Amino acid sequence: MDRSLESAVARWLELDQNPKTLALVKDLVKEGSVEKLKKCFGTRMEFGTAGLRAPMGPGTSCMNDLTIIQTTQGFCCYLEHCFSDLQDRGVVIGFDARAHTASGGSSKRFATLAAAVFISRGVPVYLFSDITPTPFVPFTIVHLGLCAGIMVTASHNPKEDNGYKVYWENGAQIIPPHDKGISTTIEENLEPWPQSWDADGAIQSPLLKDPYQDAHKAYFAAIQKHCLHRDVNKKSEVKIVHTSVHGVGHSFVQAAFEAFDLHPPFAVQEQKDPDPEFPTVKYPNPEEGEGVLTLSFALADKEGAAIILANDPDADRLAVAEKQKGGQWTVFSGNELGALLGWWMFQCWKQNGEGDPKDVYMLASTVSSKILRAIALKEGFHFEETLTGFKWMGNRAKDLLEQGKKVLFAFEEAIGYMCSPAVLDKDGVSAAAIVGEMTSYLSTKKITLSQQLKAIYEEYGYHITKNSYFICHDQDTIHRLFERLRNYTGPSTYPTECGGVVVLAVRDLTTGYDSTQPDKKAILPTSKSSQMITFTFANGGVATMRTSGTEPKIKYYTELCAAPGNSLSANLDPKQPIHLHLQHLSDTLIQSDLQSVVTGTVPPGAI
Repeated sequence: MDRSLESAVARWLELDQNPKTLALVKDLVKEGSVEKLKKCFGTRMEFGTAGLRAPMGPGTSCMNDLTIIQTTQGFCCYLEHCFSDLQDRGVVIGFDARAHTASGGSSKRFATLAAAVFISRGVPVYLFSDITPTPFVPFTIVHLGLCAGIMVTASHNPKEDNGYKVYWENGAQIIPPHDKGISTTIEENLEPWPQSWDADGAIQSPLLKDPYQDAHKAYFAAIQKHCLHRDVNKKSEVKIVHTSVHGVGHSFVQAAFEAFDLHPPFAVQEQKDPDPEFPTVKYPNPEEGEGVLTLSFALADKEGAAIILANDPDADRLAVAEKQKGGQWTVFSGNELGALLGWWMFQCWKQNGEGDPKDVYMLASTVSSKILRAIALKEGFHFEETLTGFKWMGNRAKDLLEQGKKVLFAFEEAIGYMCSPAVLDKDGVSAAAIVGEMTSYLSTKKITLSQQLKAIYEEYGYHITKNSYFICHDQDTIHRLFERLRNYTGPSTYPTECGGVVVLAVRDLTTGYDSTQPDKKAILPTSKSSQMITFTFANGGVATMRTSGTEPKIKYYTELCAAPGNSLSANLDPKQPIHLHLQHLSDTLIQSDLQSVVTGTVPPGAI
């Protein structure tokens, strides 16, 4: 064992007070398990705009009691620096149902320790007394006028993982420079304060408050403002199945349906109660589609339901599936559901007759479909794209709201939707109720979700997307891949074609380069800590490659956009439906060309 590793382990044994993680480290030392010790202590989790996310276990690389205390001490100090009234206003902390028996870690335990840290500094803490969806934390910040919030969750990650998500006083996730500031103060506060371990004392403190009932009542009152067809909902004969995928969403979605006067959805019994083992699914991520929905399909067939709603474990995302006439199920992509919800929110706004569309905005991340842009151009409202992640959309939405603008909707392709400005983050609970109402309304017109999606594409232009990812744990490989694209035929040169289609523009948000700007500088914020390159093609296609901030993935996103009236190319076979042409071109773009970037089998001059 080298000296730096030996020093890190020795320091850990001095500071840790969790008997399970202490025992695990002592056993590894006794066994001489150097490689396992390196995995636990080789690095410290890096705090970023997404907070923390890592496996639960011992060591500085993992989520555990000590790293939670250290992180919260740093966050608390940063807030003390930023807010002179922190001790008057306080913070809110929520948690999901994750737990890790071997290390003694759990979301509830971590949330309680975080509360103990703040209380030790005289800061009021609104700690939810029970599991809660992630969107309830940003909602509560704004509702109670708090300085910040923490949600302990790893969302849809594997069961071994946990996370620490941070929100600012505006109810949106933090963005730079807060991440760097918090990271610095964490490093300055690694030794636990005297009362940081006193979880029992924190629970008894008068500074600890439970916002559960108040937030619950206020949240459902807020989202009811988006219920515009209550009579239709009451009479609806649409049958809906809901699964919370062993997460927190069941009771909250049931309550949301009740708030909209919708008939309660059929719950998948095997998945409705929280279970940190996620026993019925390989990955608890509805974005994976059919593999997560097997039990939902079976229940829907049994009950004669045509719609399935699925939340991820912390209920901030929503997947939707619809049964077709032939009996097969269609699982809508995040972009398709974004098109449906964007269309619906604008229709509801028009029905209310709320002012000038020039004051209306919709947002989407830069890797999501541009369908909202097409709708905005025709309908006269504004569309803006942001960097990937709801932290950017939430903060931009807040800016617009403060300017007196109306932010109707925001979405990202990873099945995240913001249908109400009451929550400046993705919210799978309100989205579930709004999809329920949209479906009920369309059924009165004898229109299915699939038919309405087709109508949207026919009116505003087909937008066909194909997204996927590669698993890559080696940061050096990832770096070489993106540097190859940036120095393709020489220094600072990018590919000029892909699959025989000319590249019209390149935007690199890692370096700040944008070929479409007069000064060649990107307008969107840039970050050297993450990789993202976007290519725009002469055929209307757009392709982006980027790294994930929370998973070991290289993600790619492609979209081909046709103008209204199905006009795409004079060379298309008129006997073929336009969407089949688009899907073929998208498949070719990805499968033949972008994948070859990763393998390195690339002909000169093309991706």
